[in-house]
Amino acid sequence: MFEGFSLDNVGVGPGSLRVRRGGSGPALLLLHGHPRTHMTWGKVADLLSSGYAVVCPDLPGFGRSYRPADASDSSNSSKRAKAEALVELMRRLGHEYFAVVGHDRGSLTAFRMAMDHPDRVQRLVIADGIPVIEHLERTDWKFARDWYHWFFFAQPEKPERAILADPRAWYDKLSPELMGRQAYDELVDLIHDPAVIHGMVEDYRAGLSVDHLHDREDRDAGRRLICPMLCLWSLRDDMEQIYGDPVAIWRNWATDVRGFGIDSGHHVAEENPQALSQAIREFLENG
Repeated sequence: MFEGFSLDNVGVGPGSLRVRRGGSGPALLLLHGHPRTHMTWGKVADLLSSGYAVVCPDLPGFGRSYRPADASDSSNSSKRAKAEALVELMRRLGHEYFAVVGHDRGSLTAFRMAMDHPDRVQRLVIADGIPVIEHLERTDWKFARDWYHWFFFAQPEKPERAILADPRAWYDKLSPELMGRQAYDELVDLIHDPAVIHGMVEDYRAGLSVDHLHDREDRDAGRRLICPMLCLWSLRDDMEQIYGDPVAIWRNWATDVRGFGIDSGHHVAEENPQALSQAIREFLENG
C-alpha cells in the first residue's frame, strides 16, 4: 500500500499532523474514521494516485497526529477546529483548492470543512455519514442499541477507563486480513496508548457538545453546501436501516447531491477499495 508515497509530519497551528502523500494532479484529501488512521486508505490511495495528488493525514486526536488541547466543551476537538487545521495542512502542502473524501468520523470533519471553507473545497464525498445534528434528531431505540457508544463516549473519564482496561476486547473486530498487517500492528499498538484513546473519545464528546450546535447554526441561517457532493454508504452496514435514504437527508444540506450504496461492510476503503475508488474517480471526473 501507498506505493511511492512519502510519510511526513507537517506542523499546523495546533500541532503536528502525520500525513502520507503521493501521486500527481488535482489535490484529493482523504479523511478516515474511528478507530482507524490514514492507513485505512492504502489501497484506495494507490488506485487514485494516478491522476490525483492524494493526501492522507491522521485526523487530529487520532493515530500519530497532535492531540487537541482539552477544553471544558471539547471545542478543540470540534469538527470546525479539525477542519481549520486540515485546510492549513493543505495550504502548507501547496494545495489552495482540493476535493475531500470523508468516511465515518472523517465524514463529519469533511462536511464541516466544505461548509466552513467553500472557497477551498471544490467537491465533497461522504461515505457512511450524515451531519451530527441529523444523527441526534433522528435517534431512536435502534440507534441507541447499536450506536450506544456515541452516548457512552460523551461521559467524562469512564470511557477511557473502560477501553484501556482491555483495548483488544473493546476493539475486537480488528483484522490483519482486512486491514493489512502493517496497519493492524500499528493500530493494536495505538489503542494501548491512553493519549490516543482520549483523543478519539474527545471527538465524540465534541459531537454532543459543540458540533451539533454548529450544524444548527448553519441550518437556522439557511446555509447550504455549494460544492457538488457525492453520498455513499455501505450496503452491509446499517445506515439505510436506521435512517432510510441518506441522499434524501443530504438534500437538506446540499444543492447538488447524488449517491448510491456500495457492496461492503462499514470499513469500505478496506473491504471494497475498487468500487469506492471508481465511485470517487467517476464523480470527480464526470460530475
